[in-house]
Amino acid sequence: MSDDTTKRGKADRTRINTRQAFEVRHWTKTLGVTKQTLMAAVKAVGPMVKDVKRYLIEKIRAAG
Repeated sequence: MSDDTTKRGKADRTRINTRQAFEVRHWTKTLGVTKQTLMAAVKAVGPMVKDVKRYLIEKIRAAG
């Protein structure tokens, strides 16, 4: 999501901006993870949603 909350669209859905509280709330709810898990995932693989999703799936598989 971009910093301009009035703008929505494809570009808004490809990155996770962990400096924006509303984005952290959105992505933790959307991905079903805690804030700490989201922050760790973004730190590990960067802000791209597709990379964060892949990282979280791999962590689930490794744990199971």
